[in-house]
This record gives sequence, C-alpha cells and structure tokens, in this order.
Amino acid sequence: MTFQGEQSTNPIVLKDLGAPYGVVIASVEPESPASRAGLQGGDVITAVNGNPVKTGDELVDAITRAPLGSKVEITYVRDRKERNARVIIEAREQVFSGNSRTAGSSPSEQSSSLKFGLNVETLSPERARQLGLPGQRGVVVAGLDPGGFAEDIGFAQGDVIVEVNQKGVESSGDLRRELAGLQAGGEVVFKVLRRDQDRGWLTMFLAGKVPS
Repeated sequence: MTFQGEQSTNPIVLKDLGAPYGVVIASVEPESPASRAGLQGGDVITAVNGNPVKTGDELVDAITRAPLGSKVEITYVRDRKERNARVIIEAREQVFSGNSRTAGSSPSEQSSSLKFGLNVETLSPERARQLGLPGQRGVVVAGLDPGGFAEDIGFAQGDVIVEVNQKGVESSGDLRRELAGLQAGGEVVFKVLRRDQDRGWLTMFLAGKVPS
C-alpha cells in the first residue's frame, strides 16, 4: 500500500472524494494484506482502529504500532461512502511497499488546454495494451509547458488522465470540453494513472485552482 506524500492529503482532492480528511492510497500490492482486505488505489483512509489519521506519518505510525499477526480496523472512503476493512498486519514491507513520506474541438476548447499547460493525445486501444492497461480509456500527457499550471500541480509526461472532477474522459476532445467548462478560480481535481518503475501503475489525484 503506497501514498504520495503531500498529494495524498491535498484538501481539494479530499473534498472531491467526499472525505473530511485522510490519506489517499496510490496503489495496493496484489496479494498483499491490504489487497486481500479489499482496499484499492484511490481509497481514502480516514481512521485506524477508530483513531483518525490525517497525514501519511499518522497512518504509517498507526500500522507500525500494531503487533505482527494482529488485525486492524481500517475506515476508508470510496465513492463518497464510508466503509470498513480488517487488515492483518504481516511484515511491514508487505503493508507499505516502496512508500515515500515526502513527497475535434472548438477554439475555446483548444485554448483551455493551452491555458492549463497540457499537451495531450487520446489513449488508443493499441497503446493501452502496450502500456499494460488493456481496456483502459483516457488521455495521455504527451508534454507539459514549463512553469505552467499542469506542471505546478504535479503532472508528469506519460500520465494518463481518466477523470476531471469525477467526470470520465475518454479522448482529448472530452478533456478539452471539460477544461473549457471550468470557472477561473474554481477547484479542479484530475484523477490520473502514473507508471512507477517499482510499483506499476499508481492511482493519483492532482488538484489546484483553475487559472484565469
């Protein structure tokens, strides 16, 4: 189970996911205790054994204090609903693996993409298979404008955008239409998939205030 430093506790992301506080999980190792308990990337963990967790450090500390072989009650939010899972504490590296505590469109649609500093292309079925994401739909970040909004909130080349403010995007046209409809100064949350060399594809949420 991994999370991405400050991005995992971004208040804009947490608000969008329906959690008052907590830690957003980026990925869950297959066959790990968290996976067997039903946790998934994108879940927001809000408490361990009834004790609130508001930072990554608090989450790690709560897990590491539990005796090996014991079960802990994890409270989490998924699809804006609170849920619970019981996780068996095994070797620490099986709970937190590789984790880091630090961190065809109209002119208006075209200009909105430029305003956000994103250069994108539709994720084709063939490329999705090549990336190990068969059946996945979305938009691939082909490039970023230096110093632009997208770079500032943490986008990286190769990210796959799958949602904007919880609305699915399946093509570059979808993305541009969603961006064109945003109001300057409002909040925007992107759900993205990012490939990590050691941990595979991570689910991440990047958020910020819409530029003017």
